[in-house]
Amino acid sequence: MQIIYKTGITPETSAIIDVYESAGLNRPTRDKSRITEMYVHSNLIVTAWDEGKLVGIARSLTDFCYCCYLSDLAVRKEYQRQGIGKELIRLTKEKTGERSMLLLLSAPTAMEYYPKAGFLRMENAFMISRTK
Repeated sequence: MQIIYKTGITPETSAIIDVYESAGLNRPTRDKSRITEMYVHSNLIVTAWDEGKLVGIARSLTDFCYCCYLSDLAVRKEYQRQGIGKELIRLTKEKTGERSMLLLLSAPTAMEYYPKAGFLRMENAFMISRTK
């Protein structure tokens, strides 16, 4: 198995949904148009492929000079624990450069993962929840 990483492309929405569901990522996967819209409005997408099959994805919003919000990081369940997520993070950081910070909101189930991937735990985040 040789994983190929790509930037500058947006996979088919159905492939993205398959990865999210396999990874257990809580996203509106029953609303295909909303997933499509999420990607239309994102400006940095890094993907991982195994022989043409999407196996991992990192979706971000960034200005490429100060801040990058890593909104989604998902790896198919059967491909987890192989370093794919860490490589998606590394490539995201590489694309945003040294002047940009990388931040995210973690799912409760991933709280132990992100420190292992190089993130510092922060205590100063605030959120206004979505209503839909």
